Amino acid sequence: MFNLRGKLGLVVGIANDKSIAYGCARAFRNNGAELAITYLNAKSEAYVRPLAEKLGAALTLPLDVEADDQLEAVFEAIRREWGRLDFLVHSIAFAPREDLHGRVTDSSREGFARAMDISCHSFMRMAHLAEPLMANGGCLLTMTYHGADEVVANYGVMGPVKAALQSATRYMAAELGPRGIRVHAISPGPLATRAASGIKDFDNLMQSASARAPLHKLVDIDDVGALCAYLVSDGARSLTGGTIHVDGGFNIIS
Repeated sequence: MFNLRGKLGLVVGIANDKSIAYGCARAFRNNGAELAITYLNAKSEAYVRPLAEKLGAALTLPLDVEADDQLEAVFEAIRREWGRLDFLVHSIAFAPREDLHGRVTDSSREGFARAMDISCHSFMRMAHLAEPLMANGGCLLTMTYHGADEVVANYGVMGPVKAALQSATRYMAAELGPRGIRVHAISPGPLATRAASGIKDFDNLMQSASARAPLHKLVDIDDVGALCAYLVSDGARSLTGGTIHVDGGFNIIS
């Protein structure tokens, strides 16, 4: 589909074989890229490592963005192994259950700060660490959702957090563009991932999206992966700063 031979990428956010990040990693690998893969903790390693081995990942590393120095250690390992980085995917998000399920008006100070740190600022930190490794340019991708642009029932505090992530994407695209580094936010339609299972009435959300979208279908992780493979390829070298929807056209319906 897209020639990614010789490109080196980091994929953050694989939890299992249903993860959006895994769909991306699979598309990258199928098109020739070499990968570094991270897992959250020892429990998740049991699910992620076999997938990393299946992908032939050069590096499989622990990464909890809340843990001191783990993010820096990942990028140091990449520097030692490869000396450069061509692209990365940031596909992690978190909000405490009470803040996710409650009203935005009632969100706790601590819960909002934690959701923003894990879901938004960690992407900015990754960009900061990736920049020196992208001397010849590169591409940074993160995952957002329609709830950043419109009010989605039961999405709670993640709506404002994802809106901040999209804004950060635009600012970083402007700042890093002169170095040839492109930045995008990808906005998939609802997908049955482990992370999505934390959203109340998510099955109803998926049914509504399928019914209302012009294509009358849900997307899957391979749809997202195909888009991301294109965006990190040289064919997308003139695109940056976008929030790109892959949702069967749902975003155009009022």
